[in-house]
Amino acid sequence: MKNVFVVIFLCGILFMSLGQKTYCNPMNLDYGFTPIPNFSEQGRHRATADPVIAYFKNQYYLFSTNQWGYWVSNDLVDWKFISRKFLQPYHKVYDELCAPATLVLGDSLLVIGSTYEKDFTLWYSQKPQTDTWKEAVHAFTAGAWDPAFFEDDDKRVYLYHGSSNTFPMYGQEIDRKTLQPIGERHELIRLHDDLHGWERFGEYQDNTFLKPFMEGAWMNKYKGKYYLQYGAPGTEFSSYGDGVYTSDKPFGPFTYQAHNPFSFKPGGFTRGAGHGATFEGQFGNWWHVSTITIAVKNSFERRLGLWPTTFDADGILYTNTAYGDYPHRMPTAHVENPRDLFTGWMLLNYNKPVRVSSSLPGYGANYAVDEQMKTYWSAKTANKGEFIESDLGETSTVHAIQVNYADQDVDSSFLGKMNGIYHQYVIEYSMDGKRWLIAVDKSTNKTDVPHDYVELTKPIEARYIRLTNKHMAAGKFAISGLRVFGKGHGEKPATVKDLIVLRGDHDKRSAWLKWGHISNATGYVVYSGISPDKLYTSVQVFGANEYYFKSMDKDRTYYFQIEAFNENGIGVRGPVIKSE
Repeated sequence: MKNVFVVIFLCGILFMSLGQKTYCNPMNLDYGFTPIPNFSEQGRHRATADPVIAYFKNQYYLFSTNQWGYWVSNDLVDWKFISRKFLQPYHKVYDELCAPATLVLGDSLLVIGSTYEKDFTLWYSQKPQTDTWKEAVHAFTAGAWDPAFFEDDDKRVYLYHGSSNTFPMYGQEIDRKTLQPIGERHELIRLHDDLHGWERFGEYQDNTFLKPFMEGAWMNKYKGKYYLQYGAPGTEFSSYGDGVYTSDKPFGPFTYQAHNPFSFKPGGFTRGAGHGATFEGQFGNWWHVSTITIAVKNSFERRLGLWPTTFDADGILYTNTAYGDYPHRMPTAHVENPRDLFTGWMLLNYNKPVRVSSSLPGYGANYAVDEQMKTYWSAKTANKGEFIESDLGETSTVHAIQVNYADQDVDSSFLGKMNGIYHQYVIEYSMDGKRWLIAVDKSTNKTDVPHDYVELTKPIEARYIRLTNKHMAAGKFAISGLRVFGKGHGEKPATVKDLIVLRGDHDKRSAWLKWGHISNATGYVVYSGISPDKLYTSVQVFGANEYYFKSMDKDRTYYFQIEAFNENGIGVRGPVIKSE
């Protein structure tokens, strides 16, 4: 018996040593479906947004809108869902814990949702890894939408909130003993889209019919400075980002940070990086969790993303989203530069040939490899055996595969969190399209994995990747992204030439960028920033050698740089271009 125990123990160590070390956005969570019937008239679909992650007693707790519970994780990679409804029986609303706020206060974790009423309960738990919540305050009288709590170094507690295209962001002190608001609330910041291009409303920041929204308050303190964060201009848009103001006092006055938005991802497979929360986790590493937009079946069809974040030597807060939906390493020590977490594994099958078992009219096969989460391929059925096969074009080294399911013809009863649903599939690989070997076998999986990301135990050489359905959690077998990551065996693209930034006098918030096309480039990443050594903003561009960049401040000088990428890696960046 003793020897058997030793074997089991050693096998356990081996299993842990082979555990997943990388992650890939969007976050692979068992997202609930929107519980609001009139939000899903175009089809039942998964949806959440407005996340906050609290690092409490060496574990991460993730709360987000309308999930009928929350998630817990030891490592930010593997998450366990804990069912819990926080509203009282007399709250007759669909929004169960909408845009929640958390607060670590001593040995307790507190949580509350958004409301303009004064009767929501503020809950607390000392062991939130299980459903052990109790009332801290039965009726919290602040009445805050998109709330955020903050405990200062002197133990004073503050509430920040606001969600409007008319009213400002507010701040108010909270009595630490009674956990009720004290004193008057303070007006703190407003949007200034006449100055800040990224704050303009609309998918293309054209701001033609509606004022932009300021929402999603968040506060951090770093080296004595307060960082008041906010989302804008609207959760439906690819340009949805988070900005930040700084101050020496919790209620300001606040100064707009020179680098803004500090969280921004308008291009690529996952788009949008707004209404989030910045937090310090293990090893002193900082992160930003945020909202990703899909907005197809409803404007509020959304997912969550996790981005490495830091403060530079001048105290500038920034989030690295370059290749932010490609595989990144989960750090096991402190990381000085967030870019160091990128694995260098490239997307191998962008717009490559695809073969499928069947196609539902209007949902063609190549939508699964076009790097747009808004579009997807759907088979005609959810039957076992439906498949999609991706031709990489040439033999490549495959390190990881991400399977992103879409919601097509989901049963009308799917409203809210659905327990007991699961995906099952098999991924095979081949050199010639005839002889196949298994790369990933999840034919006995019993978990809900709508954005399943699998890092292979060992890299494989393959030209063809085939995903075969065994069981669908909901709806037809539909894929918004079968994404294969690794390294091709060819040449990286050359340095991009002739980058031109056309920034006219008519509106200095906007510029037209053009550059020389490179024949073997899959796409380009355009970097911009407030100085040559602070090019913290990035935009990934596929299938074009131009981009309309509308996210600049009116009276600020900017710098631009560009690089090309393909299946084989990233080319050398071109020279830095100054634009006044």
